[in-house]
Amino acid sequence: MNKAQLIDEVHKALGEDCTRTYAERAVAAVLESIGKGLKADASVQITGFGAFSVKARAARTVRNPQTGQPMQVPASKAIGFKAGQSLKDQVAG
Repeated sequence: MNKAQLIDEVHKALGEDCTRTYAERAVAAVLESIGKGLKADASVQITGFGAFSVKARAARTVRNPQTGQPMQVPASKAIGFKAGQSLKDQVAG
């Protein structure tokens, strides 16, 4: 499912009283809020859905597969997601 399909699903779920534009703004607001929460608190937990968290990756040395030369990869941050039990049950069943 891509973002446009997600907007369509939200539009259907909200019913006839909601416009597609309103559903699009609602999806955008949720995604933006998750991003702001990760930046401010380094984690966002949505009960029944899951938890997003920011994880630090240390600097490391890797090898270029084409040349075999070692390369230095700088430290960075990555976003992780751990699914909640409700989401796991929904996908499994």
